[in-house]
Amino acid sequence: MRAAISVRFSPSRLRLLGNGGLTGSTPSAARRNFSSTASTWASWGFIGLGRMGKSSLSSYLHSAFSKGKFKGTCLRGRKGYPMAQNLRAKIPESDTLIIHDHNREVTRKFKEEVGIAAAGAGAEGKGRGIEVAESSREVAEKSEVIITVLPEPSHVKCVFGNILHPRLGPIPNSSTDRLFIDCSTIDPTSSTDIANAVHSSSSGRFVDAPMSGGVVGARAATLTFMLGCPSHNGNGNGKLVSRVTPILHHMGKKVIHMGESGMGLAGKLANNYLLAISNIATAEAMNLGIRLGLDPHQLADLINGSSGQCWSSSVNNPIKGVSPGAPAEKNFEGGFGVALMRKDLGLAIKAARESGAELELAKRAEEVYEHVEDAEGGKDFSVVYRWLESRNSRASTWRSR
Repeated sequence: MRAAISVRFSPSRLRLLGNGGLTGSTPSAARRNFSSTASTWASWGFIGLGRMGKSSLSSYLHSAFSKGKFKGTCLRGRKGYPMAQNLRAKIPESDTLIIHDHNREVTRKFKEEVGIAAAGAGAEGKGRGIEVAESSREVAEKSEVIITVLPEPSHVKCVFGNILHPRLGPIPNSSTDRLFIDCSTIDPTSSTDIANAVHSSSSGRFVDAPMSGGVVGARAATLTFMLGCPSHNGNGNGKLVSRVTPILHHMGKKVIHMGESGMGLAGKLANNYLLAISNIATAEAMNLGIRLGLDPHQLADLINGSSGQCWSSSVNNPIKGVSPGAPAEKNFEGGFGVALMRKDLGLAIKAARESGAELELAKRAEEVYEHVEDAEGGKDFSVVYRWLESRNSRASTWRSR
């Protein structure tokens, strides 16, 4: 079986579906189904390994939009590379991982660093087991599984407009429906619209599976996926959840079926709203304790052994030396960008407004992240602590008064 995990980034809206044939081809050799134990080959794909700076991103989008070309990816997220690494590590060596990214340097680096070296071949064997594709449409035409990880609703709509138009034909030499797994954090309404477009065009099955755990979790393959989909395939060929779960376990440790389409994203937005608030609260608590004269590491030990413990205090603490591998260890580089946190918070606020849910702290949190992005754009969102620290009164600490 050929499977592909496809990630793209583009600014257009979802286009109308049209007719069209399958332009890709698939070898007629024996295939290994995800649920099978047969030792035949399979081919996977992953698109979206690299990232661009804000200026490069704007330049690329303007060029791509004006030329009508929506190939590759220019994500500002940082989870793709380690997720693809874990995928390659867990699939059989005989399988092929197809990668695609607008940044050719990233795909070259990935192929060189992650590619399986042929036994005894030395440097000449580098890159074996990895193939670079020219576009996500090319990958989708030949694939049974397509995973997308994109920043915003407009990007996901554009990608699926590109994939679904012209209409995808059946997968050669396979009776299995295509499976689209969208791991993006977008609003449930947009996701449901895309699911309907996929299903109504008979292009396959679509599930939303946003993830939590940050870059640390992506590297360690400990991500939690929140799954939104019907329990069964529309054609009755077994449980859809059972088909999706082992695929996601290549990149994470936990898969929670939250309910029907869009419910994975409902869970993710609720979780990330809490994350947005707890990150600010952690920064404030650490800042307060340090200003009162406490040793920052003792304070962190206290919080993480008491009722104040949370992910932001234990795994992503903003004080250097508290959480090994956290962005604070590297001047807040890497991790989950402030802009993406602002985006997720905005989606949660929008969903709350649509559902009638009251969010008392949302407005102030939104203001905080806006200020932090202006001051510390491009950094991990735990940099809220440094922003708060810079705003401290020049007065001496409480203990020294």
